[in-house]
Amino acid sequence: MRYRVLHKTEYEYAEPVSICHSTAHLQPRDTPTQSCAMSMVTVEPQPDTTTGSKDYFGNDVMHFAVQRPHRRLAVTSSSVVEIRVDRQAVQSPGPTWEMVRDALSGPSRHEHVDATQFLYPSLMVRPSAEMRAYALESFTQDRPMLAATADLTRRIFKDFKYDKEATNVATPIEQVWAKKRGVCQDFAHVQIACLRSLGLAARYVSGYLLTKPPPGKERLVGADASHAWVSVYCTQCGWVDFDPTNDVVPWDRHITLAWGRDFGDVSPIRGVILGGGQHTVAVAVDVEPQMAE
Repeated sequence: MRYRVLHKTEYEYAEPVSICHSTAHLQPRDTPTQSCAMSMVTVEPQPDTTTGSKDYFGNDVMHFAVQRPHRRLAVTSSSVVEIRVDRQAVQSPGPTWEMVRDALSGPSRHEHVDATQFLYPSLMVRPSAEMRAYALESFTQDRPMLAATADLTRRIFKDFKYDKEATNVATPIEQVWAKKRGVCQDFAHVQIACLRSLGLAARYVSGYLLTKPPPGKERLVGADASHAWVSVYCTQCGWVDFDPTNDVVPWDRHITLAWGRDFGDVSPIRGVILGGGQHTVAVAVDVEPQMAE
C-alpha cells in the first residue's frame, strides 16, 4: 500500500508572538514493513533557523525558530509512505508471557537491551496496583504472550469509552483510569501501564490511520487526527503492535510516525513562545491511498 499523508497544525494568537522555538516529530520513520518515500514540512511564517536530527529513539526530528513577531503559525507536513505487510509474521502462539518477562529481567536481559528501556514508569505512564490486577485478568498462568495482549486490548476497547471531551494532552493517567473515558493517547497509556506493571516492555507509537477506508470496511476511530497505539515486545516475534482504541492489530491501514516511552517523547509539535496571550489550535489530518508507481 502507498499513502499520501497531509498533517496541518495551525496556531492563532490573540497577541503577537515575538519568538517561537519548536520541535516537530512529523516525518514517518522507516521500519521493517514501512518506508517513507518522501517527506516535506513547511512552516509559515518562514523560520529563521531550521535543523534536523535523530532523537534518542531514532525518530526524525525537526527543530525550527521564528524570531520575529507573528500572530499565526502554520506547520504542514506532506509525506508519501509505502507499507509492506507480512501476514505470517505473528501467526504462531509464541512464548508464554512469563517466559518473556523472565527473559527481560534475567541473566539474558542484555540480549534484549532495546526492549528493557521500555520496562519502567515514565512521566505519563505510571503503573499502579489496580492496573496490574486488571492486566492479570488477561495474563493468566502460562498464557501465550500475544494472545494475552490481544485479550487486554479487547478489554480496554470494551471497558473504556472514546470521548474527545473527557481529556486533553495533559490529563494524568490516574484520571483516565478513574473515568474510563478518553482518546487514543489515553488508551495507549493505560495499556502500556498495564503491560509494564507485569514486567513487560511496551512502547508508545504515534501515527496515522487511513481516512477513507476501502469499500466494505468500517472507518476506524481516530482517523481524523494523529493516532496512537501500543507496541509490545515478544522475545520470539520482536515488537508487535496493538490498537486498543479500535481493538485491532495495526496492519496496512496504520502509518507509523514515531515511538517512545509515552506521548511526551513523540508529541507532533512542541516548543516555547514569548508572548501570544490566549491562542487556539486547529489540527487537520488526511490520509489517502496512492497508486503504486
